[in-house]
Amino acid sequence: MTVPFDPTAEFDSQVDTLVRLGYPAVAGRSEDDFRDLVAPLRAAAVAGAADLPAPTEGRVPFLLVVTRELVSVEERVALTTLAGKRKTGIVDRHYAEGDLARFDPIKELEVPAGPAYLLFDVDRGADLCNLAPSAAMEIITGRDRLPISIDEGLALVTLYPAALATNRCFSLVGSRCGDKRVPALWISQGAPKLGWCWWGNPHTWLGSASARPERIGLE
Repeated sequence: MTVPFDPTAEFDSQVDTLVRLGYPAVAGRSEDDFRDLVAPLRAAAVAGAADLPAPTEGRVPFLLVVTRELVSVEERVALTTLAGKRKTGIVDRHYAEGDLARFDPIKELEVPAGPAYLLFDVDRGADLCNLAPSAAMEIITGRDRLPISIDEGLALVTLYPAALATNRCFSLVGSRCGDKRVPALWISQGAPKLGWCWWGNPHTWLGSASARPERIGLE
C-alpha cells in the first residue's frame, strides 16, 4: 500500500534534518531560534506542494533552501555527504579565494531576500546529461522551468543525498559570475564536491538541475 505524500511531515522532516546536521550552531543560533525562523514557510510549503508527488531520488516536491545570508557556502558544503556515507563534501581547489562570493543567482530566478526560502518541484536533470549547460538552459526554459542556484543545489544534496549519484551529477546553471564558468555538484573520492564546468562543454555524467520558477520567501 502506497503511503500518501504528506507535505506537512515533509517540511518538518527537512527542518529536523538541518537541525540534526548542525545548521543552527553554524548559523550562531539556538535550535528553537532556527526552528522559529523557518516556521513561517511551513504553510506555504504545504499549499505549494498540494499537487506534487512524493520525493524520489531524482525529483522532490519542494526544498527548504538556506542562503549564504545565514550559513556560508563553504560551511554548507562541509555538511553534505553521499547517501549512506560519512565523508563530507568539499569545494574544488579551482575556486580561487573569494571566488564563490562572486557567483550570484541569475536575475531570472528572482530569489527572495532573506536567510531561507522555498523552491518547488526540483529535478536533478538526469535527462539533460551530455548536454552543455548552454543547451540545457534552452530546454529548461522551454519547459517553463528555471535552473537552480548553488544555494538550491546544496539544499537538494543536503536534504536528499541520494540525488547526487554516479552518472547523476548536475550543473547549477542558476548561479553565474559573469564568465563562462557554471557551478556544478559531482562526486569526488566518495564525497560531494562543488566545482565548476564550462558553459559550452557537455559531460556524459553531468545534467542540469531545474525547478518551478516560483520561489517563496519569508517576507
